[in-house]
Amino acid sequence: MEWMNSSMQEIEPNKISNQEQKEKVAKEVASKAKDGDIIGFGSGSTSYLAAKEIAKRMEEEGLKITAIPTSFEIKALCQELKIPTVSILEAKPDWAFDGADEVSKTDNILIKGRGAALFKEKLNMVNSGITYILVDDSKFVDKLNEKFPIPIEVYPEAISSVKEALLDLGLTECTLRKAEKKDGPVFTENNNVILDAKFVDVYETLEEDIKSITGVIESGLFMDYPVEVLH
Repeated sequence: MEWMNSSMQEIEPNKISNQEQKEKVAKEVASKAKDGDIIGFGSGSTSYLAAKEIAKRMEEEGLKITAIPTSFEIKALCQELKIPTVSILEAKPDWAFDGADEVSKTDNILIKGRGAALFKEKLNMVNSGITYILVDDSKFVDKLNEKFPIPIEVYPEAISSVKEALLDLGLTECTLRKAEKKDGPVFTENNNVILDAKFVDVYETLEEDIKSITGVIESGLFMDYPVEVLH
């Protein structure tokens, strides 16, 4: 009996906005791949396009590339595209690429985590020499967190205590992210939940302060990381 692998139709994002611009940056980042590279593959629609462009180069040029995927969907995509994968436990990425939900126009501070893969995305980022952030112009904002919340991955039994501690950091809104096609909350691949939070201000030490709360696994606020934004 033949094993029924995922198909591209199952993995492909439902709708890719600003696809022409995203395809442009996907090709740009794929051009940076060199034979033997170990690359952190981020999540989201632009990362999906970048993975396809890298696979195309592998097929046409015979490049050997290894991916460290940040989510089940990206791992399944790599499998479909015949890109070998390893975990970050097995190898260190030479570089990485990823998307973003918001990018500050002034200092490249990011909000990420709409796909609930923020922990592995940050793990790749802190271990890579450089991470290329692939975005279209709609992701640039004058003020972070005004429209898009900061996702916070939380141990399920700590929801109440984390919410209470966040109030001391200027929390104004906080919702438990609900699943779309099942009852109850979204659970991450680490079996945690996501709180989507808004604050009075994204101040200099907010990321550090959120992480210091017992029960917080990771935040979707990315400040002062070695990134280069491509758009």
